[in-house]
Amino acid sequence: MLKVAIVGATGYTGAELIRLLLSHSQVTISCVTSQKYKEKMISEVFPSLLKEIDLTLIPLDPEEVVKKADFIFTALPHKTAMEVVPVFFKMGKRVVDLSADFRFKDPELYEKFYQPHIAKDILKDAVYGLPEIYREMIRKAFIVGNPGCYPTSAILPLFPVLKENFIESKGIIIDAKSGVTGAGREVTLSSMFCEVNEGFKAYKVAEHRHAPEIEQELSLIAQKKLSITFVPHLVPMNRGILSTIYTYLKKDIDEKGLYELYNDYYKNEPFVRVMNKGVLPNTKFVVGSNFCDIGFKKEETTNRLILISAIDNLTKGASGQAVQNMNIMMGFLETKGLEQMPLFP
Repeated sequence: MLKVAIVGATGYTGAELIRLLLSHSQVTISCVTSQKYKEKMISEVFPSLLKEIDLTLIPLDPEEVVKKADFIFTALPHKTAMEVVPVFFKMGKRVVDLSADFRFKDPELYEKFYQPHIAKDILKDAVYGLPEIYREMIRKAFIVGNPGCYPTSAILPLFPVLKENFIESKGIIIDAKSGVTGAGREVTLSSMFCEVNEGFKAYKVAEHRHAPEIEQELSLIAQKKLSITFVPHLVPMNRGILSTIYTYLKKDIDEKGLYELYNDYYKNEPFVRVMNKGVLPNTKFVVGSNFCDIGFKKEETTNRLILISAIDNLTKGASGQAVQNMNIMMGFLETKGLEQMPLFP
């Protein structure tokens, strides 16, 4: 059994990691850390885990974590992760980091949107953890930077048509809506019930930190510098992301040809589902699962291709993808621990 540590186990992504890993037949959770809840039982923080896992939360001591675990998930805030991931790496442990600290190739780009990077020397060793594109690199990696939730929902639907040069690289608009868990578990005014309930708003327009991450990956796919317009919205629901992406076709292709393209790209991907014609993605159909659902419509009058994707921001958008990456890195069946069906209705 692989002994796994969850560093930062009391946020939403930490709780989701526990939920998924408890159903993984080749893994045992051997260590959970928390600064805020240290010395408490994990089931005291999350009563849903009562009789499921019997571990005491310990303060973050990298050397102690290394003693207890063979594989490490860091579900820590940005900046905190880069302080400990190099320690785990130097001690020969494989790590999936759920912060943004190891997603960027260019430290200057990271620093423009986050803060000074103190682990630049190992950025070259980190692999961007989107399995559908980087599976073989992930397999060999010791550090995987788990993608952001919005980037996952945007890159997967754009990948086939951008890779095959079917769409214009300029003028891509990503209109995305997320549930409130995307803001994390810390108490903030903007995510309190009375601030969110019965409301629907755009936020961080033209300045969200996920925009440069999306641009980095789409530029690599297109093999040229690419800029996008990204507008995130907050929806009064717990989980889920729906992204509607507006692009212009540059080649003459009908919807039948597009379906053939998408099915060809994703036919062997266990967690990408191309919707049947006439069916569009809905967050209700993916919540609690590691699926990314993709649908589209060609607008004949404008030659615009409208792509729509749905994911659970905590699963395929975070912890589920992290487990998927672990499975690839450790040579497990990729779907292990991720067989949960969506929680519908």
